[in-house]
Amino acid sequence: MRAERMWIDHEHVGARDGETLTIENPATEEPIATVPRARAADVDAAVAAARRAQPGWRRLPGLEKAKLLHAIAARMRDMHAELARTLTLEGGKPMIENLDELEWTNACFDYYAEIGRNSRGNSIPPSFEHQVNFTIKEPYGVVAVIVPFNYPLLLLSWKVAPALAAGNTVVIKPADQTPLATLALAAAFDVLPKGVVNIITGTGAEAGEPLVVHPSVDMIAFTGSTATGKRIMRLAADSLKKVNLETSGIDPFIVCEDADVEIAARGAVWARFLNAGQVCTSAKRFYVVDRIADAFTRRFIELAREIVVGDPLRPETDMGPVVSRSQLDKVHAAIEKAKSEGARVASGGGRPRGLARGHFLEPTVLENVRHGSSPTREEVFGPVAAIVRVPDFGAAIAMANDSDYGLGANIYTNNLSYVMRAMEEVKAGTFWVNDPLTDNEAGPFGGMRQSGIGRELGEEGLEAFRETKHVHIDYLMERKAYWFPYAERKW
Repeated sequence: MRAERMWIDHEHVGARDGETLTIENPATEEPIATVPRARAADVDAAVAAARRAQPGWRRLPGLEKAKLLHAIAARMRDMHAELARTLTLEGGKPMIENLDELEWTNACFDYYAEIGRNSRGNSIPPSFEHQVNFTIKEPYGVVAVIVPFNYPLLLLSWKVAPALAAGNTVVIKPADQTPLATLALAAAFDVLPKGVVNIITGTGAEAGEPLVVHPSVDMIAFTGSTATGKRIMRLAADSLKKVNLETSGIDPFIVCEDADVEIAARGAVWARFLNAGQVCTSAKRFYVVDRIADAFTRRFIELAREIVVGDPLRPETDMGPVVSRSQLDKVHAAIEKAKSEGARVASGGGRPRGLARGHFLEPTVLENVRHGSSPTREEVFGPVAAIVRVPDFGAAIAMANDSDYGLGANIYTNNLSYVMRAMEEVKAGTFWVNDPLTDNEAGPFGGMRQSGIGRELGEEGLEAFRETKHVHIDYLMERKAYWFPYAERKW
């Protein structure tokens, strides 16, 4: 079992007190590595390195920053095989999904390499003659980047790439369960000046909270649960740190009566069971119009049963395990709660045959789900689909929009009026029509309501890491008529 080290100020280091965390392979339940268990002193060292590096990084011309971000992407491409295998071993996503994640990660760094030097502000009309007014965009300073387990490198890139392009330096804390691929990125971040990127590992309580409250951290970029996001906001409030939060989602998926059942069912199964259902924007509650509900549900169940669950390193595997024993227990508890509320397990719900070890669960389909019950109110971060029958499109819209959350939403229909009405009425940061879960580096991503604050990706994603300064210049030095004494002014 290998022992990994953190990356602080361009050096591989252990925790000050020498303690470590053991990282497990969720498919085998075997330990695969140890990582340092950082605490406040380690956080201090990482933040201090980022603080020292920030003035120089901020002044580096945009073209030079762009070259370095492109170099990071190029180095990651050279590491694809190694990184994909590491992601698979520590997180349990099938290898093919991790290869996709790496392609998206590279694209994000390349995108912000270019967009980061596109503009620095705007010229605005002055109020009086011989004056010039404009805005400039400035970095916040040191950004704490806190990343979840489900897409460790992709969700890192959505924060780190724009933060660096904007002139910030960063301290990254990966999830407790999946730090290994992030630590491996030190070989890519090595092209940057010392201290610009730092990586610490440890628990949320011991490393995450000291990072959030650190007086030299200016901004926090976080993806994770709504509960943790709220705690970060409370901790950040005392110093009014800026926060950018992407939190929980219970995304609706509407299937209208005109939908092609085969296509809609296949899209729905993929949208729910991708990465064993551990996707923030997974479709989690399916509102299906009565006229096609029987046919859709039947086909959905058939396709769910065809999913190959097993070793994520094998090319024929469609779905791997959930990330940990505690996560699997939460999913089982959610299924039992749904059953107690009247839902019926139409398929799945148990351990797949032939898999004696690992945190595996069959793709699970719940029928007879009542809108308002727990599967439509509480995020289940695992392979569980809740199907709700609705009388018509109007009811589907009302139920989809009846939520505390608003991360993403989906609809399958060829009826343009349905599309436009749903787009306008459903509160969601991303609205997909006939093509679930497709991201675009140039399209902003984020949630409404309790699904988050701020945006990632696109120009909005860059703006999240910059603040605006207004500059006013009068190029004639003269006394103003409106200054004191007022007795000289005519009323």
